[in-house]
Amino acid sequence: MSPLDWGIGHATRCVPLIRELQKQQARIIIGASGRSSDFLSYYFPEIELINVPGHEIKYPSSGRMVWKMASQLPGFLSNIREDHRLLEQIIKKYKIDAVISDNRFGMWSKEVYSVYVTHQLRIKAPEGWNFAEGILSALHRHFIRNYNECWIPDYPGNENLSGDLGHPPKLSPNFHYIGPLSRFSLNGEEIKRSDEEEPSGMLILLSGPEPQRSIFEGLVLKELANHMEMKVTILRGLPGNQDKISPMPHVTMYSHLPDNEMKSQIRAAKVIICRPGYSTLMDLAALGKGAILVPTPGQTEQEYLARYHAEGKSYISMRQSEFSLAKAIEAGNGLMLQSYSINPEKLLEERIQKIFDIF
Repeated sequence: MSPLDWGIGHATRCVPLIRELQKQQARIIIGASGRSSDFLSYYFPEIELINVPGHEIKYPSSGRMVWKMASQLPGFLSNIREDHRLLEQIIKKYKIDAVISDNRFGMWSKEVYSVYVTHQLRIKAPEGWNFAEGILSALHRHFIRNYNECWIPDYPGNENLSGDLGHPPKLSPNFHYIGPLSRFSLNGEEIKRSDEEEPSGMLILLSGPEPQRSIFEGLVLKELANHMEMKVTILRGLPGNQDKISPMPHVTMYSHLPDNEMKSQIRAAKVIICRPGYSTLMDLAALGKGAILVPTPGQTEQEYLARYHAEGKSYISMRQSEFSLAKAIEAGNGLMLQSYSINPEKLLEERIQKIFDIF
């Protein structure tokens, strides 16, 4: 099991995959680095973890995203080749039977059964570069063809989380929807407001790569300093740290929280502000919560997902350059609970069982 290391979203959605593999008594080895390694070693200290160096993408603090990404392409391609070379060594050393790669293009082998996990079959290009979407998506499919299967962490059909990112007009026979992958689970139970205490306070979930994670954190704190009486909890998205600070009397900041505490914070919050990273959206869907979505500037996937979900009644989209706590509170008070009729745990269990049947 090896997740991409752009932030920790790819690592968080590996949690239900690993739990299901454990239920089926698989011998698991995790290949990760950086914050992904910190996160997964915290969750699964009993599982052997191998350092698989990543190539963390650097996002600009300002300016055009496309040029920043283009400048990092040579390093990204080099990392793909290195991933593939390293995996062949790991297979021989540890006698691996199968590999599951979450968006790491090079983690496949002709020697073992290889599975690729992604929700982004269609790549969104930056504004003004729409002509490149077909090329980028074709390039992605080129890498996916190296794998025996592609798993899409979403619901099939119109009731879904990824929109046209994960729902192309035609789907290859070896592509399978496995349901959203969230570390939080209600086991398919119906979500009812009457089952909970009345929500109160604001929860701000910070996530994603630097420097934009820190830039948004600074913006939020500046807004909080100017006005706010509401109780606010900020989760900074920094696994490996257990810091708790109170920069203001009404504000509590945690670097990271265990699952049960984070789940309680999300369900108890009246207003939630977060990035529309896909893993975050899956976690919110699992708990039936809406949110104010503030995309990372220039990150086309998040910008699309924010627009897509803002068409419903559970989410509001707000640009970071126009972010206002007062507007967020006003908008957040009217958001509705969301629910889905399909049990994602069942989809995942069935798919993994079919992999075990191969062996």
